[in-house]
Amino acid sequence: MGIRMDDLHTPSVASGPTSGGSSNGVPKDQQSLQELIAERDRLETELKALGQVLDSHGVNMNTGLTTFDGFPRSDIDVPQIRTTRARIIRLKNDYKDVMSRIEEGLHAHHARMAEQAQNDPAGASRAQAALEAAPAPLEAPFARVNSVVAGSPAESAGLRVGDAITKFGWVDWTNHERLSRVAEAVSQNEGLPIAVKALRPSTSGGPAETVQMQLTPRRNWGGRGLLGCHLLPL
Repeated sequence: MGIRMDDLHTPSVASGPTSGGSSNGVPKDQQSLQELIAERDRLETELKALGQVLDSHGVNMNTGLTTFDGFPRSDIDVPQIRTTRARIIRLKNDYKDVMSRIEEGLHAHHARMAEQAQNDPAGASRAQAALEAAPAPLEAPFARVNSVVAGSPAESAGLRVGDAITKFGWVDWTNHERLSRVAEAVSQNEGLPIAVKALRPSTSGGPAETVQMQLTPRRNWGGRGLLGCHLLPL
């Protein structure tokens, strides 16, 4: 059974204050690309855990916490839910900032590689060969893109029919739970970029190409839902 991302509707989340301007004592503008990627992974892990806290209470980011006459509901832990929601909003802003810095860092890295290739072609070739020879982490595909709606966020991000998804934010082959966690990642990140990795079949019959993109769930793109694509579990 597939999951229709064009049928997925989730609440919007108001913006909130971001956390401090440093991570682990290192100013954000001085973090290396590797440190930023580690910070992204940490944020994804904490956002997942906080999302599970809300799930455990049976609420989401806009579930009402008061009774019809304005009193706090007695069937749920209202203070904990409010604290968790506030933390999620702060972390989402931090995540957006980190993703922006990673994108800037990648552009700078590619620019340096291009400059090195001009100044030292042999050295650049050796560096590229070493990179290609390094063992890649195991990233097995867990879903295949069955359809992409024209003009949708999925199409704008570069997703194509036939792409085999290996990573969708914090979701991978070990934890996708028949794609239910993909829907959860989308619902938690409306308006925020989600890092997506996929294997794209070669048109010439060669090995599949690894592609990476930033997919931002959003409304009002001209179609239904937040992504405008259909995924089938593998």
